[in-house]
Amino acid sequence: MIQRIQSVYLLIATVLSGGFIFLVNLWTTEQGTKFYALDSLSSDNLVLASVFILFMASALLTLITIFQFKERQLQFVLGRLTILINFILVGILVYFAQNLSGEIKISEKGIGLLIPIFTIVFVALANKAIKKDEELVKSVDRLR
Repeated sequence: MIQRIQSVYLLIATVLSGGFIFLVNLWTTEQGTKFYALDSLSSDNLVLASVFILFMASALLTLITIFQFKERQLQFVLGRLTILINFILVGILVYFAQNLSGEIKISEKGIGLLIPIFTIVFVALANKAIKKDEELVKSVDRLR
């Protein structure tokens, strides 16, 4: 059912991946301008340009996962796929955050770099709850 705890976790992950990226910056450039995920689309670097697309894919996948409550195995697999997308996103963001120009000076990384990590945590909690539900259903089926 949609009112389960895993749906709450997945909704939080969706809001993080799809909403907070517009509110918090990823880092501050050398000129002092804040770099948001949407700014990555205008980048010449193809890997950096994929950051916004990966954030949106993660948000869309978690939103789809919420409504797959009748198929718990599919929900679990989609959760794992979301975790994989967010690990790729963490890798890309860490790489670009470490290679910012002006690293000798005090650099300013934004809180937006932590969004994929929080998303991973909430999707992992949702997968744990989905697995618990699946085990409960299997145990009830054994009794019948």
